[in-house]
Amino acid sequence: MTVTPLSIPAVRLIETTRYPDERGFFREVWRGSRYREAGITGPFVQDNVSRSRPGVVRGLHYQHPEGQGKLIDVWAGRIYDVAVDIRRGSPTFGQYVEATLNADAAQQLYIPPGFAHGFAVLGTAEALVSYKCTREYAPACEHTIRWNDPALRIPWPVDTPLLSPSDRDAPPLDACSDDQLPVYHEPA
Repeated sequence: MTVTPLSIPAVRLIETTRYPDERGFFREVWRGSRYREAGITGPFVQDNVSRSRPGVVRGLHYQHPEGQGKLIDVWAGRIYDVAVDIRRGSPTFGQYVEATLNADAAQQLYIPPGFAHGFAVLGTAEALVSYKCTREYAPACEHTIRWNDPALRIPWPVDTPLLSPSDRDAPPLDACSDDQLPVYHEPA
């Protein structure tokens, strides 16, 4: 397993190993001790799966005050995955990191609490995406930022996305009040 910090180092790209043979392949997708050694401590308490059609954009979603860290893995298809730093006081507030994840690459993206997350389905196949979460879903803490907020300048690779009503009608980041956003804390 190789862990690479992205341009916002709290977000990490993880490359796992696939062991192919004539039957198919084997891949270890989670072992707590290996991830703890890499600084991804969890604990992960909820697993989610989404299936999305080509052209779908989901996000940008986050929870506050019960922030969720997420470990994203693609089981089918290909996605353009985005994490936006929304921690008030962060030196990278309002900046994003991106990664293209696909089922054949054996990669994961770790997004810690304090980031909004979204993705676009690429190509012509459906995407099956799994999320390991560090907190349980809390509907009262759910928030969404407009996926195409012009201030964020995310170069979404989808011209006419398929969106949920809540994603389509979400406010931009600068319309979020201070109590809707987490606070940045210097790393120890």
